[in-house]
Amino acid sequence: MAAPTAAKEHLYKILVIGEFGVGKTSVIRRYTEGVFSPNYKLTIGVDFALKTVNWDDSTKINLQLWDIAGHERFGQMTRVYYKYAIAAIIVFDLTRPATFESVLKWLNDVHSKVMLANQEPVPVVLLANKCDMENATVDSRVLSQFCQSNNIVNWFETSAKNNINIV
Repeated sequence: MAAPTAAKEHLYKILVIGEFGVGKTSVIRRYTEGVFSPNYKLTIGVDFALKTVNWDDSTKINLQLWDIAGHERFGQMTRVYYKYAIAAIIVFDLTRPATFESVLKWLNDVHSKVMLANQEPVPVVLLANKCDMENATVDSRVLSQFCQSNNIVNWFETSAKNNINIV
């Protein structure tokens, strides 16, 4: 009988960025712990969460989610926080159009401060959060075109509160 092969473990650093109050912490907590609270405190600087995914029988993936503060006053440290990231998730609040307007700022910030080892830009996914809210409006064509025009991998409507598209 052959000896079992050792499980391969991978660690991937993923940035979760966007304006303050868009639900970054809520999305992360729902994804990593399966819980939602309407009462999170403002993130100061950066916070971390870990999600382990058993990819197959011999591969374990550890996703290290970096919850980056969205408040301007914490923006000076982002270069340090972004280092070694392999992907980014930009979150905006569907009920606050100004948070969508700032997506390009966050995208440019990421692309100016971190690259993959092959010098390609890190892949970015866009989350249109709080889709459960009554005044949340989504124009799928606009978001799809925006992502295509700005080399964003894809976008998803999400609700941390109602666990919509938080897998």
